[in-house]
Amino acid sequence: MTLATGHTAPAAQPASSAGLRATARITAASRSGTTTLPVLDGDGPFELRRLRSRGSEARVCVVGAMCAPLGGDRLRIEATAQQSAALHITSAAATLALPGPTPEHATYDVHLTVAEDAELRWLPKPLICAAGSNLRQTWTVDLAPTARLVLREEQVLGRAGEPSGQVATRLTVRRGGQLLLDQETEYGPDTPGWDGPAVLSDHRATGQILIVDPAFESKLPGVQLFVDEPEDGQAVLTPLVGPAALVTAIAPDGLRLRRLLDTARMRPPRSA
Repeated sequence: MTLATGHTAPAAQPASSAGLRATARITAASRSGTTTLPVLDGDGPFELRRLRSRGSEARVCVVGAMCAPLGGDRLRIEATAQQSAALHITSAAATLALPGPTPEHATYDVHLTVAEDAELRWLPKPLICAAGSNLRQTWTVDLAPTARLVLREEQVLGRAGEPSGQVATRLTVRRGGQLLLDQETEYGPDTPGWDGPAVLSDHRATGQILIVDPAFESKLPGVQLFVDEPEDGQAVLTPLVGPAALVTAIAPDGLRLRRLLDTARMRPPRSA
């Protein structure tokens, strides 16, 4: 992988007297069969590091440079895979949402753009919602018709031995300008019934993997349930019109959640 010099990011600006405003930007471009990173701009709590490439794929790790998100923070990551580029984004550690000096909620927005014949793999570590935190997180994804995407998101509701914070998420995905998926979830003490038997019950970790691949146009996977023991959680793979597949899982903790998601993602799909 050829590495281009990243631009210098401006200093993060306060969103208010008690919050931080920061935007990090990543752009991957295809050059002579390999993927370069012409834009790699960290900001505020986001320190971006190039990792060793794998084949033609450029790999970036998001490293937390400070505690964030806190109440009142406004954080955003923008990542673009240009035509024929292959980009893999991960993180060095879990993201920890904490209460801040203000009761105002924090926001963490992720905007992903994937061009024709490009691939983007968004595979960070989990989000941990500490007691007293209040976070609104969004993913907005724009895909070209021949783009490929693997997106994983996980929430662990509370640290060990503590209650959950409040978290609301929204995932909106468009392919070729047409809506593929638009879903919202909300968990925490301000959400009625979130820990009832119809939602999470005793489980405190939840997540999903979205896979969008033009190959599914000829072979869409069928519905599959993945569970060893009910108390260890369960996952289900559901085909989407798109073509895409969505793996959704719940588990008692983050370790068992990741195991379920990885099992469902790696198992060969059964035809619908």
